[in-house]
Amino acid sequence: MKNILYKSANISFTDSGQGNAIVLLHGFLENKKMWKEYVDLFSEKYQVITIDLLGHGETDCLGYVHEMEENATVVNEVLSYLEIPKATIVGHSMGGYVALAFAELYPDKIQKLVLLNSTSKEDSDEKKLNRTRAIKAVKQNYINFVSLAIANLFSEKNRTILIDEIEKIKTEALKTPLQGIIASLEGMKIRKDREALLKANLFPVLLILGKKDPVLNYEESLAQIEDTTAELVSFDDGHMSHIENKEALKTILLDFFE
Repeated sequence: MKNILYKSANISFTDSGQGNAIVLLHGFLENKKMWKEYVDLFSEKYQVITIDLLGHGETDCLGYVHEMEENATVVNEVLSYLEIPKATIVGHSMGGYVALAFAELYPDKIQKLVLLNSTSKEDSDEKKLNRTRAIKAVKQNYINFVSLAIANLFSEKNRTILIDEIEKIKTEALKTPLQGIIASLEGMKIRKDREALLKANLFPVLLILGKKDPVLNYEESLAQIEDTTAELVSFDDGHMSHIENKEALKTILLDFFE
């Protein structure tokens, strides 16, 4: 575990292995611990960095809105500290939003990009309204909000099959401070649409989707890579492909890194 200071916030990250750099970015209510099995595997061949984004894990909050651009700057600070000029970035869900913001701000530092259960599209008006409702809900009942939010990320069948795994994820999610949750919801709500970044074909992109994702509409998600060179992998499960489709995902990511 390593730390740097960014503005007034302590930023927590890990750095393992040697070789080309792979950066793994977690999603909303997650933290860098979610990547442990992937780090163990990937670090046999690559330098693997995991970062706790603002207000998550062991990284401090930084104000009342954690914009995706601010998180991207945090990622850049870590890479600069480690003297890494270029990296492949894998972003799960909110981590994908951060990865896209990073790619826009620092295009020369992107080797490849993986959007894992994520999208380049901005929030629709309906989703923005839902984020506002989520902020109200988490203020009213923090534990209930987190518990429901985690379970609802999985496909319906996996909510029973993976019940033990889901409980572990809830336990980690409940360590996320209230301010971190609200600031991230506010940041996701105002994020820019970055479809143009995928259309520009500046670097190899892999989009990984779940056909039964309760969060991202599968058909709508396909539209963002039309007329691009992006690769697509689809699973028959939900929003948590790193858990629901773990072994297949490991192989797919290693192939893409090559």
